[in-house]
Amino acid sequence: MSALPRPNRGTARPTAAVPRAGLVQYALGSAGMGIYVTVPGLLLLYFLTDTLGVPPWLAGLALLVPKVVDVVLHPFVGSVSDRDRARNGNRVRVLAAGCLLAVAFTATFAVPGSAAADPYLAAGWVAVWFVVGNTLFAAYQVPYLATPTDVDVGYDERTRIMSFRMVVLTLGILVGGALAPLLVGDGSGVSGYVVMALCLGAFMLVFQAVGVGGVRSLARAGTAPGGAAEGRAAEGRAAEDGAAAGAVPPARAALAQAWSVLRANRSFRVLAGSYLLVSTTTHLVLAGLPYFAEYALGRPGLTTVLVGSFVAPALVATPVWFRISRTLGKQRCLLAAQWAFVLGSLGMLAGARTGLAVVVLATLVLGVSFAGLQLFPFSMVPDTVRAAGAGEVDRAGAYTGVWTATEAVGSAAGPYLYSAALAAGGFAATRAGEQVAQTAGAHTAVLLGFTVLPAALMVLSVLAQRRYLLDSDARGRPEHPATDPGAAPGTPREA
Repeated sequence: MSALPRPNRGTARPTAAVPRAGLVQYALGSAGMGIYVTVPGLLLLYFLTDTLGVPPWLAGLALLVPKVVDVVLHPFVGSVSDRDRARNGNRVRVLAAGCLLAVAFTATFAVPGSAAADPYLAAGWVAVWFVVGNTLFAAYQVPYLATPTDVDVGYDERTRIMSFRMVVLTLGILVGGALAPLLVGDGSGVSGYVVMALCLGAFMLVFQAVGVGGVRSLARAGTAPGGAAEGRAAEGRAAEDGAAAGAVPPARAALAQAWSVLRANRSFRVLAGSYLLVSTTTHLVLAGLPYFAEYALGRPGLTTVLVGSFVAPALVATPVWFRISRTLGKQRCLLAAQWAFVLGSLGMLAGARTGLAVVVLATLVLGVSFAGLQLFPFSMVPDTVRAAGAGEVDRAGAYTGVWTATEAVGSAAGPYLYSAALAAGGFAATRAGEQVAQTAGAHTAVLLGFTVLPAALMVLSVLAQRRYLLDSDARGRPEHPATDPGAAPGTPREA
């Protein structure tokens, strides 16, 4: 391994900190998002195979196919939110539409009896409402995450914004991950899942509404440089983009925008490729937790404990990661988090053989690393956009759309890979209340799919992440790279 360059503070122009009140209000929006990024990933595959009796291969497809829509949907939403910001100074209109997410979230689990009786109809019901939910989630997530790029702050302040967001997101994940299995109960069938979805959907709606106000406050705190003249220019570009989009099908225009973003910015392209593997790995582990607790440990009630051990460390680890990154830089910290996840995954394999104490310890290691895996990539995205020039800042929503599409694909690929492992091992699907003796091959698939497979995927992510070269230069870069006309988009300048 070659040595990483030491992050350079340089002589970047100091920028004002975002007011704490607005930052807290913005971060609170992530509590609702935490429910949606956790509960479907944790329970939906298990709901399909162990409550509705859907075979693992079909259950995996029911979760994977809806995410294909996200490849087009998220960049499209990003472009729409860019036009919204150009015209109105913020991204609130698109964001507010996403507050209907709780309705689709509940409907996904409210499978009617006529559909629940047939595995194919049940899978179809879940898949259709999952598409609707993902559409509404994109409407909220994309403009929400694009907003920090709009704010005129520096390298460390962007990490501070994301650290606040990560702490609140962790609380949302903890609420969803800990309460969802308890609200569902053991053997309660579809009705237990509906009660869970109604309760957590109400929680989601309240905090999403708070987040809308937070985005408005953050947008007022400071915007990208250029003033009114640049705002009018951006609006003109938005109008041109809208006219161009109207000349071709929206799906094709969205894919063209995504390809343009990836082609223009090498640093973003590398970061997104690495994060695709990170997202796949973490969502695989989340989907596998109920199976690991029930079939590898023989204690299904431990799902809540393991989720808490996985998520809770981030409440402490996130501020610590932030402080360490101010000295070592985000890239070094991200690589450390990735390697820690590899060790934690292999520790779970050892714990399944040696005892619960090792399992809990390994889960805590995974939790500490998970905090870094969320904090640093999300705070590095604005670095890549701003390093590419003011023209790219104008389409921060398009960048965020590509980024969240990457995350969405990973969130489907992880459960799909785990369901494929289950199917390969001969795992038998069951309905609520049924008891089926799983084969030795199925038990092996449950264990290795939850431990060795994510470790291997995370190693691949490390190899991809090492190609990211921007971090050292970004710390010393002035916040307005457009003043350097010789800087190539997405390419670090020589110090």
